[in-house]
Amino acid sequence: MTARSIRAAAAAVLAGALAVGTAACSNPGGGAAGSGKKDSAVVGIAYEPETLSPLLGYGKDGNSKLFDGLLTFDADMRLRPALATALPEVSADRLTYTYKLRQGVKFSDGKPFSAKDVVFTYTKILDPKTNNPSKGELDAVKSVEAKGDDTVVFTLKYPYAPFAERTVLPVVPEHVAAQQDVNSGAFSSAPVGTGPYTLTKWSKGEKITFSANPSYWGGAPAVKKFTMAIIKDDDVRATRLRVGDLDGAILPPNLAKTFKDDKGKKTYAAKTYDYRNVTLPTGNKVAGDTAVRQALDLAVDRRAMVDRILEGAGKPAYGPVPTGSPWFAAGTERAHDLGKAQKFLDDAGWKPGADGIREKDGVKAAFPLWYLSGDKLRQDHALAFASDAKKAGIAVTAQAGTWEVIEPRMKQDAVLAGGGSPGDPDFDQYNLLKSSLAGDGFNNMASYANDTVDKALDDARKSGDQAVRKTAYDTIQRELVKNPGYTFLTHIDHLYVVNDKWKGLSTQVEPHDHGLASGPWWDVEKWTPKK
Repeated sequence: MTARSIRAAAAAVLAGALAVGTAACSNPGGGAAGSGKKDSAVVGIAYEPETLSPLLGYGKDGNSKLFDGLLTFDADMRLRPALATALPEVSADRLTYTYKLRQGVKFSDGKPFSAKDVVFTYTKILDPKTNNPSKGELDAVKSVEAKGDDTVVFTLKYPYAPFAERTVLPVVPEHVAAQQDVNSGAFSSAPVGTGPYTLTKWSKGEKITFSANPSYWGGAPAVKKFTMAIIKDDDVRATRLRVGDLDGAILPPNLAKTFKDDKGKKTYAAKTYDYRNVTLPTGNKVAGDTAVRQALDLAVDRRAMVDRILEGAGKPAYGPVPTGSPWFAAGTERAHDLGKAQKFLDDAGWKPGADGIREKDGVKAAFPLWYLSGDKLRQDHALAFASDAKKAGIAVTAQAGTWEVIEPRMKQDAVLAGGGSPGDPDFDQYNLLKSSLAGDGFNNMASYANDTVDKALDDARKSGDQAVRKTAYDTIQRELVKNPGYTFLTHIDHLYVVNDKWKGLSTQVEPHDHGLASGPWWDVEKWTPKK
């Protein structure tokens, strides 16, 4: 999938579950039984990355386990030094960022880390021949230079406000990665990094196993073996956790609550930017019609979805920016209003047929809506959306499929998709809405095109003035009211259930992706066993 971010899918996001096991285990989904050891942990995630190479997008938002960036985020999402010794020195014109590097750091193969590895990493990602779907996030970079072994200087083309947040991107060893093809070489599945863990084995579709790096510059982790089991089905994940095959898992609200009275387990809730939306492809005669888009935006009952599907673990979504964010444009909330939705359709010439489904110029107001097989949250959102749409006279047929089935249909068929990235609004909105990225894999899945939005995205990206940027993002959110392109449904809190045998667990504000980089195991290297 050419432009899927490591959200696996779509996607980011940086939404599923975990499960793992030994070869002797015969439980559904394969994998290994829970560790049962104080120095081992087995957790379940829904999606696996397509690659373990940062050059192709892996770990771009941090917490990659295998690698480090120049900077990292702490539990409160504040930037902290990692491979750099301090936050960058920034020039007065905000076009130069200088990083001093940590000395004595080694890659897991024993070779030293230096400035040339940083230069190689960023230069290779920006190479047009490199198939990294997220390289646009580094568009501001004009050059990156090494000043000796311990200093790196980035020069920007324009004062990109959130640039420092992009330098959580993992650094790879030039002496390994430069010796092979960046897109097809072995580094994608046999990586070498400076991180707290090394890769033991990746059984694709089943599990990823990590071993503690005893020479990690930040100190050897107390959890010596860490396994992430890939289990796409929510119910199977919950069952595996219940019978002891897993030490932890991400679960939808209805399944997480079944562990409420289990005194041996603890539930962690993470606030997120993770949203669920319905893509309304411009290439579809019905979903691409502005009046249909406006009607659907008002016909959906977002509050009911939060209450019934999420059981309160989330909030209504009116766009990619959550209502609690300082970037949210006040006044862009849309109330559930079926009468107004029907009027939009009436005024645009979409008239009810004998069966109640509207028609216009011989075209029935009907289209398919795909959702990912095994993902109960997506299924429930898709069915609720279809039910609400029918009340307005639009026939939406919800269908399950794998991404291999769904991806070829995305330009014509609607998809129950997900996205969302904490921090700067550029991280999510540019790839979601920029017309030049229309149909580019999982970027701009709706092929949305709006000149006003394009200009605002560019203005916000290239300005270092906070007020200018806020105005631009307000403009984008108001344009999405006039012509949605996507029907945003809910922002979802992530729930994790974990065996209560470790100390030091916490959660961050999370992106759509939640698997390797998120959950209470975002800093598993800092866990310690309870006595």
